[in-house]
Amino acid sequence: MKTLVIGGTGLLGSEIARQLIEKGHEVTGLALPPVPTGAPIPQEMKLEFANYIEMSDDEMANVLKGMDGVVFAAGVDERIPGPSPIYDFFKKYNIDAMERVLRISKEVGVKHAVVLGSYFTAMDRKFPEFELTKWHPYIRSRVDQLNLAISMADENFDVSVVELPYIFGSQPGRKPVWTLLVDSVNATPDATYYTGGGTTMVTVRQVGQACVGALEKNKGGNYYPLGYFNLTFTEMMAIVHEAMGLKGRPVVTITPEQYLASVEPAQKELEAQGLDQGLHMVKFVDLQFSNMFIEKEEAADFLGVTDDDIESAITDSIKASLAALEHADDVLDMKVE
Repeated sequence: MKTLVIGGTGLLGSEIARQLIEKGHEVTGLALPPVPTGAPIPQEMKLEFANYIEMSDDEMANVLKGMDGVVFAAGVDERIPGPSPIYDFFKKYNIDAMERVLRISKEVGVKHAVVLGSYFTAMDRKFPEFELTKWHPYIRSRVDQLNLAISMADENFDVSVVELPYIFGSQPGRKPVWTLLVDSVNATPDATYYTGGGTTMVTVRQVGQACVGALEKNKGGNYYPLGYFNLTFTEMMAIVHEAMGLKGRPVVTITPEQYLASVEPAQKELEAQGLDQGLHMVKFVDLQFSNMFIEKEEAADFLGVTDDDIESAITDSIKASLAALEHADDVLDMKVE
C-alpha cells in the first residue's frame, strides 16, 4: 500500500511511517521543515516539505494521486490559547484542513484514511452529564471533526478516527509536551499537588501500531478509542518523580474546591483579555477528577496493539523534557502542521 502521512516528521507521524515501512508499505511524508536534529526519520520514507494548509487543491491532489492510503497526523491540540472564539482556530486546523484532505483523497481515488483524533471524544460519550462540547471548544472541535470524518466514508473510501489519549515517548530534537508537567512539579518545592482521577495512556509505539491497524483493517467509517494502561494520576506522578530524581516525593491529592480556587483567577484573567483556550478549566473539574479510562478490549486488541513498557516510556518522556528545558535552543517546539 502506498500511503501519504501528513505530519510525517512529527513524533507520531514518523513512528507510523516507520511501522508502515516495516510491514512493506511505501510511505511519503508531507511535513514542515526542518527535520528535528537526531530524529529517527525512516530513510525509506520519501519526504516532501510544504505547508499543506497553504497548498492549492491541485497541489494537494498531485501529492495524493497514486496513493492507496492517507494518514492525517496533523492539527493542533488544546494547549494553544488565542482570541475568542477559539473554536474558529481549532476548526481551521482540525476540521477544515482534514475535510479538504479527505475530500481530495476521495476525488483522486485514495481508498483508506486514518485521522488522529482525541480521546476527549470518547470521554464525551462516556460522561454525557459533563456537557463537554458545551463548555470546551477543543472537545467540541474534536467531536465535530470525528463526525465529519465518519460521514465522508462510503463503499469506496474507508475512514477511521483513532482517539488518542495520553501518549508517552519522545523524539530527539523535538520539545516534548511534558515539559509543562515538569515545570509544574518544579513549581512547588516539597510536594506535588495533583487532582484525583486518572487517565488511560499509551506509548508512541502503540500509537503507530494502532494507526497501521486502522489503515489495514478498518472498513467503512469508524472510530477507535485507544487505551491500554489505566493509571491514577497519583500512580503516574510517582513514575514522573522517579524520572526527575525525586523518588519518594509526596503526591498530595487536592480537593475539587482547591482545584477550582487555583484555576478560577487564571480563567477570569484570560476572559478579561478577550482570550480563550480549548478547555474551560473551571468547567473541566468534573472530568479532571474522573477516571478517564479506556480498556484495551475496546479497540487496541482489534487494531493489533501489543504490550509495551509504559514506565520506561514515561521516564523517557520526562528525561527528554528535562533535557529540552536545559537546552531550549537546540530543540524544535511543537508546531502547526
